[in-house]
Amino acid sequence: MGDTTLPMRSMHSVSRSLDSGRFLALAAHLARERGADLLLSGPGYPGEKRSIVALDPLAELHIDADTTREQIKTFCFDTSGPNIVPGPTLGYLSYELGMRLRGVATTKPAPLPQGHLKQYAALLIHDAEGETCTITARDAGQARALAQLADTAPHAPAQARPSLPEPVSSLTQERYEQGVRRTLEHILDGQTYQLNLSIRFDQPAPDLDSLALFLDLYSRHPAPFYAWFTSGQQRILSTSPERFLKVTDGQVMSQPVKGTLAYDANLAYDPALEEILRSSPKEQAELSMIVDLIRNDISHHCEYGSVRVEGHQSIFRVDNLLQMYSNVRGELRPGSDCLDLLFDAFPGGSVTGCPKHRAMELIDRLEPHSRGVYCGSFVCIENKQTMDSSICIRTAVHDLDQGRLTFYAGSGIVVDSDPASEYLETMAKAAKFLRGGKR
Repeated sequence: MGDTTLPMRSMHSVSRSLDSGRFLALAAHLARERGADLLLSGPGYPGEKRSIVALDPLAELHIDADTTREQIKTFCFDTSGPNIVPGPTLGYLSYELGMRLRGVATTKPAPLPQGHLKQYAALLIHDAEGETCTITARDAGQARALAQLADTAPHAPAQARPSLPEPVSSLTQERYEQGVRRTLEHILDGQTYQLNLSIRFDQPAPDLDSLALFLDLYSRHPAPFYAWFTSGQQRILSTSPERFLKVTDGQVMSQPVKGTLAYDANLAYDPALEEILRSSPKEQAELSMIVDLIRNDISHHCEYGSVRVEGHQSIFRVDNLLQMYSNVRGELRPGSDCLDLLFDAFPGGSVTGCPKHRAMELIDRLEPHSRGVYCGSFVCIENKQTMDSSICIRTAVHDLDQGRLTFYAGSGIVVDSDPASEYLETMAKAAKFLRGGKR
């Protein structure tokens, strides 16, 4: 995830030359045979190149309604004591944690804990640009054994896409469009000026090989922030293209994604589509509103005068969609750490709306479902000054106990949104799950 370096004190490290195909085969083997968690980057915006395989958790924190910010900080940052793992913390934070942090009440049951963080005995960090893999482990023998696996890793075989029945959606087209119209009424009433409205899809999947599904999606639709994560009987498959917050030695960057245009990937790509997206007043408004919100969110923990916007209305292609984004940058102020920044900006504005608190209250009324990890974040926390995080869009959860696959999609509603168009955009974002991962 990102370009974050991951120094690990008191660990044994070896490096191997390994192309992306063989690394993916190795990652798949370790996920299937050893229960590894994966953070995978692929070609796409904005040039992410680093992937992580994390093995053998040594410490875990399940975040519930009573877990405090300080307890999370202690887990991530405390390097004293004999049992502390000298490496990064990986895991997810749920949308419901964001509701708690923002003081938004709900009566809906949460499908997952509010977060699950792990620290590991071994990591494999792959640089796709340099085609190198650094293997780091607490035990020298484990490091050597993983290096031997890397030496013999074959190229990744094609993954067979599982066949699943049609999903049941939490909102039909009629009800989703009705929700958009109600949102427009709230906008005209001055309660909000942008709101992200989503649909949950549920599929019976008692025999699903969800790792095969994840790898199939990654091979067909690469994006910068794929995550495969085990949390109890849940398997989380996040295929997100969106970064939330990255901090590198105190340098802050957020990259909100807003503004979408679907295109036919079977036809020759027409660059003129990018100007169509950029020139749309509705799509411009979506992005500019959220950029302004993100600027405000990160300003609380950034040096005065350091917050700025670069590359406004940049465009990338992912999931047969054109997506617009901007780079919001700043410098972490003395006395604040990356988790202060994360907690006070979470959840990301691109999946709530503006103003954030009121938008989240309205979302809870308009959506009949809880979100869980969807619209939360996957995080890689190295130290107080360095972390990376995604926004969990294009994300699914496979519940092994219930034999069910659940995934979500949504769109941002502004004053000139058309209900039918917003429904079509939402379905386009869900397409790689709905269509079986086919191009």
